[in-house]
Amino acid sequence: MNIHLVLLILYSIALIAVGLWIARRVRGSGDFFVAGRRLTAPLIFATVLASNIGAGTTVGAAGLAYRDGLSAWWWNGTAAIGSFVLAWFIGPKIWTIAQRHNLYTVGDYLELRYGQAVRGIIAVLIWIGTLSVLAAQLIAGAAVLTVVAGIPRWLGALIGGIVMTVYFMAGGLLSSAWVNVVQLAVLLGGFLIAVPYVLAQVGGLDAITPAAGAAPHAWDVFYSAGPGSGWALLFLLLPNFIISPGLLQKAYGAANPRAVRVGIAVQGATLLVFAFAPVLLGMAAQVAHPGIEARDLVLPTLLHEHLPPLFGALALAAIFSAEVSTCDAILFMLATSLSQDLYKRFVRPAASDRELLAVARLAAALGGLAGVFLAVRLPTIVTALSIFYSLLAVSLFVPIVGGLYTRRAGSAAALAAIATGVAMRLLLQFVNDGRGLGLLDPTLLGLLAAGVAFVAAMAIPGRDRTSLLTHHTAD
Repeated sequence: MNIHLVLLILYSIALIAVGLWIARRVRGSGDFFVAGRRLTAPLIFATVLASNIGAGTTVGAAGLAYRDGLSAWWWNGTAAIGSFVLAWFIGPKIWTIAQRHNLYTVGDYLELRYGQAVRGIIAVLIWIGTLSVLAAQLIAGAAVLTVVAGIPRWLGALIGGIVMTVYFMAGGLLSSAWVNVVQLAVLLGGFLIAVPYVLAQVGGLDAITPAAGAAPHAWDVFYSAGPGSGWALLFLLLPNFIISPGLLQKAYGAANPRAVRVGIAVQGATLLVFAFAPVLLGMAAQVAHPGIEARDLVLPTLLHEHLPPLFGALALAAIFSAEVSTCDAILFMLATSLSQDLYKRFVRPAASDRELLAVARLAAALGGLAGVFLAVRLPTIVTALSIFYSLLAVSLFVPIVGGLYTRRAGSAAALAAIATGVAMRLLLQFVNDGRGLGLLDPTLLGLLAAGVAFVAAMAIPGRDRTSLLTHHTAD
């Protein structure tokens, strides 16, 4: 009997059971979308950390460390830095606005601040970009099942998709927040056991040296092989951990601004420490298994072959937890964007609360199916995540942050920023093969272009500065 597979199946059933049990408390769209705005600081800590520790921060970071060494720390480290900005400068401000105007989604905020057109455009971009990051999480879950039981990627992605879709469809943010508590306990416990045990198996930190087969830059934290590697991850990832719709909407669910500030800041501090775990495991894999070609299999292979069966099952469940917990945050973005930002706003404004809830659940199911399809088609986790992070950053960062900190910008400035940022990023993708210009990362160039367009549009005489939120932007 395959104890790893049996325990993963039992764990998956337990996650679904917890989600369905909590779902009994969902009475309407307010519970589904923002958990009734009653999440405490510990719950905000758990649900945000569980969302931030996903396929990229575990399997992806370990794969990068396998190739690049310690510089892969920047994947999780950047998430932590972004979390501090969100906790102190963005989260409490946008929570106050969301609570005052009963906002459910980032689209609600964008329409309040800039108008209907901005909301519609961003909702479509979120759907396009978010499906790729959902695929990345499912690739990671499938990698675990491939190593454990030889299950092909398509079947592993389907299994992971079913688990997260069932419990999220049932209870939305309310269910996922409590399921995330269970997932986080397994996740942190698994890595806490795995790191010292695996390091001891390969001979300790001294064994991870150039002489032992690692790259010469293995211990250089500032090494970068270009965009998507080392310190260059700051440009790709930082904006997304500040303005991600999934994270902002989790902040909407907090009981008060203090819960936002404390919960997100403490999880950021936790991420700073956790950042070393997948990196050290990836570097250990370079010593123990120097011939692995598929970097997405580095971490599952190491845990499966170098831990006792029970500990190995726990560690693999930790990776599976990371994948599923981030999946529900992504489904959260997909479901709320389609139901609230597109369906209720543009298709059926008179939709009842019950109808809105049904559409949100249907959107989650459709998003899950689309994510499974892309997980089979996209080559690697890092490839899938790069698509999402870059698109989200260049389209959302400037309008959201600019809207919170200036009263002058109207819909013209937001639309100019979105159009220019996306156009610059796509231009570099197709003309320059996704590369930047010199030391300038393509995502950073897209952000700079969006910022210039935003400021330029505000300077044009007679521009549209109308906003229902104008007198609240200093909150």
